[in-house]
Amino acid sequence: MTTAVVILNYNGKHYLKQFLSTVIAYTPQAKIVVADNASTDGSVQYVQQEFPSVEVITLNKNYGFAEGYNQALKQINSDYYVLLNSDVQVTQGWLDNMVKYMNTHTNVAACQPKILSYSDKNKFEYAGAAGGYIDILGYPFCRGRIFNTQEIDNNQYNTSEEIFWASGACLMIRSNIYHNVGGLDSRFFAHMEEIDMCWRIKARGYSITCVPQSYVYHVGGGTLSNTNPNKTYLNFRNNLLMIYKNKTKWCNLILFARLILDNIAALQMLIQGKKEHSKAILKAQTHFYNMKSNFKQNRKQNLQATIHHSPTALYKHSILVNYYILRKTTFNNLKW
Repeated sequence: MTTAVVILNYNGKHYLKQFLSTVIAYTPQAKIVVADNASTDGSVQYVQQEFPSVEVITLNKNYGFAEGYNQALKQINSDYYVLLNSDVQVTQGWLDNMVKYMNTHTNVAACQPKILSYSDKNKFEYAGAAGGYIDILGYPFCRGRIFNTQEIDNNQYNTSEEIFWASGACLMIRSNIYHNVGGLDSRFFAHMEEIDMCWRIKARGYSITCVPQSYVYHVGGGTLSNTNPNKTYLNFRNNLLMIYKNKTKWCNLILFARLILDNIAALQMLIQGKKEHSKAILKAQTHFYNMKSNFKQNRKQNLQATIHHSPTALYKHSILVNYYILRKTTFNNLKW
């Protein structure tokens, strides 16, 4: 079984300088590919000069995370793809355990390693931790990270477990399944696109797993920082689009509830002095309803292909209630 590790890059030369040599050193069994989204910082020339063994795919414009990967992966022939962020530091043997797991669990479509914080290596990283989940209202959270609470890694999540979504920071997936489910939705541009794809995978009866015997360190915020209102906009808009595309039962009721809750979030941002973030949430809502009709056919197709209307690792309670009212801020304290 062949594996291609694909790093999507846009003006991330500084991360390539920092991390690419380690990826090459610790990944001798895989093909390493840098797919470049029309960078203007000399990234392509740097990789070609310094790492001639790395294959470079040069895209003609910045397609964003979702379509950038779609465009690149169409050009790569491999049994497994690993989508790896440029700001990830891999470790010795990081890929071996995931490959072994996928080879011996044929119904597993995708997996991720344990993702720890690069700046605080004892702490789980925000984007993925030890595997992603989603609650009844469509809010994503992780084993090891709920909202802004990132747990210390005390090996409490060192078992391979079924999860709802694998993080796009480091996501291993069977290439045939990636293409069969339609890949990442380019209309999302960035943020939530891997959760949307994983939802389609789960609904079609496949499994997704965290393999914590593999672990990596993620810088995070390499493309958009948490202080950027555009990140708030994309997260809120794409979360609503994802729910509309994939939720089979009570979809309209959930979207109505989210309209109320998102307005509360916008008000909270305003009170905190984050005016631009508040405006971004309201803009996200408006754009979601303007875009909704464009996703009607996708919703129909997804519902027709759905085998499991309530996939494993879908949290059937409210993570908001558990976190803010019941004060259950760690994954192990959640009621399932």
